[in-house]
Amino acid sequence: MGMSETTKAETGLETAAGKANQLWADFVPVIGFVLVYNVFRRVDLFGGLINKDTAIFWATGVLLALMLVFLGRQLIRRQPVSQMMLFSSGIVAGFGLIGILLQEKAFIYVKPTIQQLFMAVMILVPLLFGKNIWRSLFSKVFDLPDFAWRTLAIRWGFFFIAMACWNEYLWRTYAPGFETPLVMAGIPVAPAGAYQFLGLTFGAKDAEDVWANWKLGNMLIVFVFGALNTPYTLKHLREPETEPAEV
Repeated sequence: MGMSETTKAETGLETAAGKANQLWADFVPVIGFVLVYNVFRRVDLFGGLINKDTAIFWATGVLLALMLVFLGRQLIRRQPVSQMMLFSSGIVAGFGLIGILLQEKAFIYVKPTIQQLFMAVMILVPLLFGKNIWRSLFSKVFDLPDFAWRTLAIRWGFFFIAMACWNEYLWRTYAPGFETPLVMAGIPVAPAGAYQFLGLTFGAKDAEDVWANWKLGNMLIVFVFGALNTPYTLKHLREPETEPAEV
């Protein structure tokens, strides 16, 4: 094996390890959120400071703390962090902190929607200008032809749009209705109380825990979608070029 081929292999392994670490960085904060939420919503401590109504704020705080720990760990180790990941983390942190400081659950409910739509825009819009962000993120792990990278980018872009719609359905269906109309940045988000839309009833249930616990389900959906795209990726995977043996 030539020196350049060895270097490429080592770089690929390092990048693959980085992506594996990123999976943990995504998964662990969600586990922390779900665990804290389910424990805190079942107790009533410190004069109502920790109870069913405040559990989502504590859980969000834990999610943000764990997310920042993993992000800080990557930066300290000088591991590459994509701009898309930084902006996405900024959205999560921003909406989470606003929700906690204002004690307004709506910011926490819509946070995944904004995050998923941001990911979709970051992937799909550059394709219109001939730039493939998805290839930039994973080209060190997989060597694929341009048409395959484009197909994967389109699939994942629309997947994130679907996940944003799914989050909207979940929180609007299972979170309790608001006492007053919900408006964010001058944009009407939800009317007060229960309401009908497209033949569906929203805001009529008080089952916030369904939305909170389904975060684990969302992680499973992401893994399954990734697995479903694996055969296509392997089908178009190009073999690394071999160099002539040194004499």
